Amino acid sequence: MVFRKCMGTLALCASAALAFAAEPAPLSAEQMAKAIKTDSLTIPTPGELFAALEKPGKPDWAGQYRTPIPMTYRNRAQIALNLGGLIADGFIAVEAQDSQQVKNIGTDIIKLAKALGVSENVLSRGNSINEFAENSEWDTLQEELEATQNEVKTSMQSHQDQDLVILVSLGGWIRGTQVVSASVIKNYDERSAKVLRQPAVINFIHSKINAVSPELRNEPLVKSVNEQLTGLEKLVAFQSGKPTLEEVRKLNQAVTKLIEEIQSKGDAK
Repeated sequence: MVFRKCMGTLALCASAALAFAAEPAPLSAEQMAKAIKTDSLTIPTPGELFAALEKPGKPDWAGQYRTPIPMTYRNRAQIALNLGGLIADGFIAVEAQDSQQVKNIGTDIIKLAKALGVSENVLSRGNSINEFAENSEWDTLQEELEATQNEVKTSMQSHQDQDLVILVSLGGWIRGTQVVSASVIKNYDERSAKVLRQPAVINFIHSKINAVSPELRNEPLVKSVNEQLTGLEKLVAFQSGKPTLEEVRKLNQAVTKLIEEIQSKGDAK
């Protein structure tokens, strides 16, 4: 797949497409503004983030598994954030080529998707995920997870849940960043660490959250996540352009704290 060639390019994922050069030139402010205006969802998917770590070395994907999260959230914003994180978990299981884990996570994805009232098109993908996992069709599973994520977003838009779409993308990005930073910490490499330099992405996320309805924006969990993104934006700036191991540790600690808050049943009102 195309995004497997994007090593080191994801720092500027607010662009409409991924570049192929190993060290691409940064987009100009004008190009960035145009990309943001023409692409409504420019947050990198977990699959794109993980693909950038394919070289050098192979990450310990199974080591990034987490314990199952609750399936009984009632707050729709919290469900959307956790659904995005679960989709990221699906990509982790695919990278680890763990068919049983893929099926387990696929089942949980469908459970949370049902809680949001998504279309039958999304629910039917659960069978496809199981079938591809049984047959170890890993590249196809990558594509199916991408399609599932897009199907969820499309269904939510048609159900007038447009404001929640950004939260699904955000949940996936936060979990993906947690996994990428943890992997970099285990096997520090400057090229891989550069994938984490994404201030433009967080700035874009801020703009999208600030554009949602005041009711959603002021929900305690959404408000807390949005406030913490300000600190994350500073952490992923890496002014030198060469993230140090200590800087990556600080980023990992921050996103891990955020993940724990998103998962916490205490936030489900």
